[in-house]
Amino acid sequence: MRTLRIAMAQMNPTVGDLTGNLHRIMTWLQDAKKAEADLVVFPELAITGCPPEDLLFNSQFVADNLRALKEIAQACRGLIAVVGYVGRGDQRDSQSSRPSIVSAGRHRLYNAAALIADRKVVGSYKKWYLADYGVFDESRYFRPGRRLPLLLVNGTTIGVTICDDICFSEGPTRVQAAAGAEVIVNVNASPFHVGNSRLRERILATRAKENGVIITYTNMVGGQDELVFDGSSLILDQFGNVIARGHAFREELLVADLNVGAVSRGRMPHGRKAALTGKTVSVVDRLVVNGTVIRKKERTRIVQGLAEPLDEIEEVYRALVLAVKDYVQKNGFTRVVIGLSGGVDSAVTAAIAADALGAQHVLGVFMPSPYTSHESEEDVVELVRCLGINLNTIPITPTFEAYRQSMAPSFVDCSEDATEENLQARIRGNILMAVSNKFGHLVLTTGNKSEVSVGYSTLYGDMAGGFAVIKDVPKTMVYGLARFRNELDPSPVIPKRILDRPPTAELRPNQKDEDSLPPYAVLDPILRAYVEEDRSLDEIVDAGFDRAMVLRVARMVDSSEFKRRQAPIGVKITHRAFGKDRRMPITNGYRIKQPKPL
Repeated sequence: MRTLRIAMAQMNPTVGDLTGNLHRIMTWLQDAKKAEADLVVFPELAITGCPPEDLLFNSQFVADNLRALKEIAQACRGLIAVVGYVGRGDQRDSQSSRPSIVSAGRHRLYNAAALIADRKVVGSYKKWYLADYGVFDESRYFRPGRRLPLLLVNGTTIGVTICDDICFSEGPTRVQAAAGAEVIVNVNASPFHVGNSRLRERILATRAKENGVIITYTNMVGGQDELVFDGSSLILDQFGNVIARGHAFREELLVADLNVGAVSRGRMPHGRKAALTGKTVSVVDRLVVNGTVIRKKERTRIVQGLAEPLDEIEEVYRALVLAVKDYVQKNGFTRVVIGLSGGVDSAVTAAIAADALGAQHVLGVFMPSPYTSHESEEDVVELVRCLGINLNTIPITPTFEAYRQSMAPSFVDCSEDATEENLQARIRGNILMAVSNKFGHLVLTTGNKSEVSVGYSTLYGDMAGGFAVIKDVPKTMVYGLARFRNELDPSPVIPKRILDRPPTAELRPNQKDEDSLPPYAVLDPILRAYVEEDRSLDEIVDAGFDRAMVLRVARMVDSSEFKRRQAPIGVKITHRAFGKDRRMPITNGYRIKQPKPL
């Protein structure tokens, strides 16, 4: 049986840390050698981290990434490797003549994968289909490639693609399979959002079946600003069956023996090579690798790992934990501070932080006002005890009274309104930032997506901080995360009363969120339709929602863009998050309106 042993390094690089990423790659290379792998594969842009963004405008950064690639190649004795990096070439390497900022000079840049064999870079695959959707704008930096290198190793033909290239039926995979490729190695930096892992599996299964090839999908893992990469690397056989799956949200080396002989035998009646045309032949580069690179001695067969997929709530919780851990640690912080209110949002944020960093690295600050209930105080104390985090209590009533007295001459004959409510939130924001300044803690904000969407938040108050953990988590899902976290321990860590009490900001007597907002069970589906799916007014109403309520919610969303633009970044977990995903103008005269009758 003709087999190929592949080792897929599901690694967690840091953007810009070329030295650290190089060290991690070298370590994985040693692990792959110990596993007697023939081929080791690293994610897309593994050397630079992803996305490197405007670091790519720095020619020294690009040159240093190429030097790191040379060091990696020197370490690949007796081993074939595929490594993601930033490639550099001249205009002849590109199929596009469209100008860009990066290509205005002498060199063109490419999202590339180096093909390394026996200490030499024998070829480079350059990504064909650049991603210019959602959070991506690759055409700002890269040119598309036009060549398709194929590795021929001991009778086995291997094709390489990068991320989106595998998504298109008429894309590179079809040409590579027609040219004889039995294994397609696809390298990725595909960020997490709910449902994305299942979508990937369907796409990969389709490509594998329609081309009769084994597909390996090596994905990055780790947090990078608002993105979190989930790993969940895959291997699918030529029939589209998943035969190996990496764990989600953790580094690992996924090793498997691929039965490439079965691919060849299954193709004999179909004559796939005959499908090549003269045009497609011209883009294929056949790279013959010395046969001594792949070991011929007998090895104990490896049984592939097949991690179980996570359900939606668990994968969101794990994504948030990893994102917080990496954002805090990769940016040089060791501790975080969170304003605890006795509500579910701050409780879930504190639980995530404790799981990500360790309870000893989390400080909660309880800041009671004249309107804070005894129940809130009791729930904060119980939460802190269950999580094992530290707590400081800093009452804001004296400061609030001082503010009101100071402003009284200016507010004469004015009744109290949202101004006084926001003052309390801003006092709390000042206190949290003072703790951050004094002790070097990173402030984690606690606003959820429902609040952020409609502007139910205070600029320079509860929005003040360094990282917004649940910024993209709807309120109804926050409750799901709380219940999930409580199921992980023998007894709940988030007090039951926090889950049972009606949500309230406690900024005025007997205040409830529903005084200002529709019930979250109604609000969240409207927001999903309007913000994430771009549904029209009529489409949302036809789904069963009251027309006046939909208009009200849409106008709240539209009028709050100026707030969102000033908010800290937060973790993306939905298909369309605020920020890079949804880029709306602040000065915007367009408003959704009641259509006029025909």
